[in-house]
Formats: sequence, structure tokens, C-alpha cells
Amino acid sequence: MSDVEGTRAAAAEAAEPLDLVGVGIGPFNLSLAALGDGVPGLRCAFYEQRPAFRWHPGLLIEGATLQVPFLADLVTLADPASPWSFLRFLRERERLFPFYFAERFHIERAEYDAYCRWVSEGVPGLHFGHQVDAVRWNAERGLFEVDFTQLDAHGEAEALGRSYARNVVLGIGTAPYVPQALRPLAESPSVPVHHSSEYLERREELLAAGHVTVVGSGQSGAEVFLDLLRGRPVGRERLHWLTRSAAFAPMEYSKLGLEHFTPDYTRYFHALPERVRDGLLPRQWQLHKAVDAETLAAVHDELYRRSLLLDTGAAEGDGGSWPDVVLTPGVRVRAAGRGGGSRLELHLEHAEQQERGVLTTDAVVLATGYAERPADGMLTALDPYLRRDASRRPVVDEEYRLVLDRAVAGAVFVQNGERHTHGVGAPDLGLAAHRSAVILNAVTGRECYPLPRRTAFTRFGLGAQRSGASAAGRSATVGV
Repeated sequence: MSDVEGTRAAAAEAAEPLDLVGVGIGPFNLSLAALGDGVPGLRCAFYEQRPAFRWHPGLLIEGATLQVPFLADLVTLADPASPWSFLRFLRERERLFPFYFAERFHIERAEYDAYCRWVSEGVPGLHFGHQVDAVRWNAERGLFEVDFTQLDAHGEAEALGRSYARNVVLGIGTAPYVPQALRPLAESPSVPVHHSSEYLERREELLAAGHVTVVGSGQSGAEVFLDLLRGRPVGRERLHWLTRSAAFAPMEYSKLGLEHFTPDYTRYFHALPERVRDGLLPRQWQLHKAVDAETLAAVHDELYRRSLLLDTGAAEGDGGSWPDVVLTPGVRVRAAGRGGGSRLELHLEHAEQQERGVLTTDAVVLATGYAERPADGMLTALDPYLRRDASRRPVVDEEYRLVLDRAVAGAVFVQNGERHTHGVGAPDLGLAAHRSAVILNAVTGRECYPLPRRTAFTRFGLGAQRSGASAAGRSATVGV
């Protein structure tokens, strides 16, 4: 969209209330925008402070694939005929036949990023370089006020604006999580302690470091470790991979196990008591925090290949026929600081042995995951209307709405901010299109997108399951 077109669109949005304003443009709100583009008469605007769409650019490691099939694109599982599907993207790029013959069910992350950028450049109503500052309820007008700052190419404030909307959806994503013990080092620009989210931009620096430690054993940690392993000399790898988990465990990827990522399980989880949900989530870590079996096999294959080279004399090293690599599960970093010279010291504690030790290293990659980005500042004006649970988290209803005081007639929806109420599927790309369809049905007050009545062979719980199709779209907000 050109600057002139963007100015005209913004003026039109300010003049007439919108049906829906989206805050943030990651995959989930991009899914909502793409499916919303197929709803006649629906007026939407989505704001994102970044200048353009990028999906985890620091982790687009060559060969790394999505952990969900290509059918889990932005739209297909809700609308297979959408013009914004991944297959349509391939056709536009004249790669449909090559993809067909490649027989790939899981696509590379870089290709998913390219697909999302293609959608972001074509769907109307997306405004990049717009930072949302506040969301308020205007009781006199019966609308939400959404204040934003338009940013220039350098990220500096250029202009202020305001939109009015009947409904708002928060898709502000997550932020890299750094454990408390490592924050002082990670926050120092001169110290080589980097979160995995910026791995590619630090890759050359890490490959040149004397000794590198990777902390965390999720998929990102495994991919970073494997890439570093492949990029360092045989026998002189000088790598350490450690994790708090009891093992470098494979992701639960059985076909029945994957049914935890269905709308059926989401409804079951939402209906459980709060204390039961809170106790269940930590026990389900292998559903979403482990490593896919192929990546673990690739790590082992690479280590074995190197041991063979060392044993046959095809490579020289200092450790006999073993690569200079240490993998240690069951360990947490309890403290960290600078050692002698430029080296770093990680103070470790082994959970099962109840022993402590110090690991000296030259650089650290923190594959420690992401935390939900707080929206408290943006929603300060709505705080008096928010209903919270016993842990002071917002209560989210079955259709992804924040539960607000009856004085607020509009609705605020959340995307990937409802794991505590909807379970492990909240951040999963495979449920993006379904959640978007539920939200659009609720916003419009009609079944824009028919939803399946049943999605799993597993029948969770003893009670009769409710129909997803009949539940979706009921108790609508403000109809279009």
C-alpha cells in the first residue's frame, strides 16, 4: 500500500467505526485478516509497529522445517478455497508442480515466512509502522478508541491517530524469555549471551567463539546446536548443550497425541476448573517443548559421523574418537557471571544428583523460549472492566473474548494469550485458522465459516461433547 493510499485508508477508518481492529500482525492476526477479507461488508484494520512482516527471522536456519504440516497455513483448515492459502501462494510463484513432486508435508521455516509475507503484502487493511498506544472504551459512543502512533522508516514518531471499533483483537505475540540468572549478562551489549531469536545475526560470531554453550532443549535449542555442530571443526567442536529437562526428549508426535491440538481438546480443557488446568499444563511439556525425533536423530547422526572420522584418522582431535561435545540434561543455571578475562561462568545445579558445578564458556545461546507479551500498559484504561482469575490472569471465554464488565458492549479477543484457559494449542499454528473463524463468527453474529462438529477420534472426558459448530458464533458481539 502506498503512503497516499495508506493516508486515505486511515482517514476513512477514523471517519466511520470499524467492525474489528487488530493489534499486532503476526501469523495469528494475519490469519484473521486473511479470513476476514472473505467476509463481505466486514470493515477491519490491523496495526503493527514493525515496518513489515517477518516471522522469527533469527531462526530461519537453512533446512529447518515447521513442526506442523503445510495444511496448517493461515486459512486452509477453515476455508480451503481461500485465495490466501499456501497452495495459492505456490501457484502464484509457479512452484506448484515442483512442490507436488517434492512430496513435502512439512515445509521449511523460510518458505513459511515467505508465504506469510506474500499474504501481508496482499490482504487489505494492514498497517505496518503503526504502534498502538492505548485501547479505551468510549461509553458515550459505544465503541473502543484505539490510539496509535505512526512511525517513520527509522521507528520514530511521525504522526498520531485514532480509530474507533466495535471489537478489538489482541495478537501482540510473545517476547524472548531470558531466565533471571542470565539477564544481567544478556542485557550487556558487550557480553556474548544471546537469545536464540537472534541466532542467525550472531551465527558467525558464535562459530568463531572458542567454546559455546546452548541452554535449552526445545526445538530451537536442538536446531541451533545442530547448526553450530555442523559448522565447527571435527574434533574441535567445543560445544556444550544443557537443559533443565530430565532428558533430550522427543516431541509427542503420535497421531492420537496430536489430537491435543484439536478444537475438541480445546473445548474440553476450557471447561476444566482453573486449578485442574494449571496443574495439567506443566505435565504436557512433551506436547510442545520437546524436539521432533528427526532433529534428535540428525544430532546423533552428526555426532556419530564425527566419531567415525576421528576413529579412522580422517580427522584430528583431542578426545580420542569422541567429538569435543557435552550434552547434559537435568541441569539448571542458578547463577552466571564473568570469569577470568573475557570468559563466562555458568553456575550449574544438577536436579537428581543434588550437586553443583561451574561451566566456563566463551559464548552462550539461550534457547529458553518465549513468554506472552504483556498488554497491561495498552489496556490500562480497560483494567477496571477486566475479570481476572485467582492468579490475576484475564479470564477468557470459549470464543476467545476477554470477560469484561457488562458496561462494555464490545468485545476484546485474544490470540495466543489464552494458554491458561484454552491449553497447549493456544500458540500452535495448526489452530490459527479455526480460532480466526470462531472469532469472525462471533464478531459478525453469523456462521461466516462453518466449523466442524467433531475434530478428534479421542473423546476427552466422560460427558457428551458439545458441538463446535453450534457453539461457534453464538452470543455474538456487535453484528456487522
